[in-house]
Amino acid sequence: MSRAALVVIDVQESFRQRPIWAYGSNPDIVRQVDRLVAAARERGDLVVWVLHAEPGTGGVFDPASGHVRLIDGLTPADGEPTLVKTAHNAFTTTNLQQVLTLAGVGDLTVCGIRTEQCVETTARVGSDLGYRVTFVTDATTTFPIPHRDLPETATLAEILADPRTLSNEEIIARTEYALAGGFATVRTVDEVTGASRAGARS
Repeated sequence: MSRAALVVIDVQESFRQRPIWAYGSNPDIVRQVDRLVAAARERGDLVVWVLHAEPGTGGVFDPASGHVRLIDGLTPADGEPTLVKTAHNAFTTTNLQQVLTLAGVGDLTVCGIRTEQCVETTARVGSDLGYRVTFVTDATTTFPIPHRDLPETATLAEILADPRTLSNEEIIARTEYALAGGFATVRTVDEVTGASRAGARS
């Protein structure tokens, strides 16, 4: 019987330092992730923490900034690995697959920041590697995406005002549609933790 693992992706202070953080899709991300972590630990699942770093860039993802750390309220327990990646997905630039293989993991649950980028790509790669992947949609968060023709110098106000900007709701819907039934099973925190079943019985 294979083991399950929860991979928490990029729920880090770097994102909170960006002005667009206030326009994220899920202001409750830390609490939702914490619920998943608590349930995983209770089941005896492996919890793996992943951070994104861009060394030498001088930005908020540069480790020298001090922001490449988990957002306050999330703390790894003893024995829970913390990996640092430099690609979007959590596999390519880390030893995540080795960690999961050594732990006998076959079922993979993913959550974190950003819905359509780092979390989705991790789900896709995990599926390609043969893991049974669960994508916990309300334990992810994302931000509006500017149109490709918008200049890189565009201000946040201009991005938000542009009718071509892809909204959080559109991003989430497209991501769920692309993953469901192919690369991953899309679930909510309540479904994964059993809260929805408990509520139905009460």
